[in-house]
Amino acid sequence: MFAKTKEKKAEKPKESLSESIAGIAAVLVSGLFIITFIVQAFEIPSESMVETLLVGDHVFVDRLSPTVKAGFIGPLIPYREIRHGDIIVFLHPRDPGMYVVKRIIGLPGDRIHLHDGKVYRNGEQLNEPYVIHSSGDYNPYRDEFPSVAEENRRYPEWPLVMREHIKDGELVVPSGSYFGMGDNRDVSLDSRFWGFIPRENVIGRPLFIYWSFKTPKDQYERTSMEDRIGFLVHVIIHFFDETRWSRMFHRVH
Repeated sequence: MFAKTKEKKAEKPKESLSESIAGIAAVLVSGLFIITFIVQAFEIPSESMVETLLVGDHVFVDRLSPTVKAGFIGPLIPYREIRHGDIIVFLHPRDPGMYVVKRIIGLPGDRIHLHDGKVYRNGEQLNEPYVIHSSGDYNPYRDEFPSVAEENRRYPEWPLVMREHIKDGELVVPSGSYFGMGDNRDVSLDSRFWGFIPRENVIGRPLFIYWSFKTPKDQYERTSMEDRIGFLVHVIIHFFDETRWSRMFHRVH
């Protein structure tokens, strides 16, 4: 018999408390960096983007590529200018703290007007296969914008600003701003009603839907603690049967 020599395995040094804390901190900092500068979760609160986005769709928003190029790190960031047809998330220019999602119809210098509910940009009618008209009624201000005047009690300053940018019956988008509209044109409160989207208000572009749950269209207006807890319990109970599984990982475009 040959004697077997057993090599003692080197004991793995135990991680100290300070090293554990440093590791956890690194993970937290990395996660904070990602959700602050790269992607952000966002829930669709209204019907203004139906059928492209539904109430209760949860999307990841790309915060990185729409940011302005600046400094020495500029060439390293996959930046691109916002384009016609892009869907963006932004801070509402008239209601502080409110996040909104719309489709970009007009870039700086574009001339915009609507006739019979159809959008014309720089004299040409847009082909918009994503648009729906859910109510099917006719509203002169909404559908003949900006040629028909209307008193705006919610945003009274907008008609005054709008008049300064109308030329030959069309609204000219100023520098550093965008004109956005919802795909559900009959119900969307958009640039027609509150004005231009400042460049600095843009948060990012939705990438894809990571989860979608059947949600009442007025749920975001129910802000009481009782309503929030009640809906959370509803989500837990009906997670499997009211999750819209077919919309999971659906790309937003």
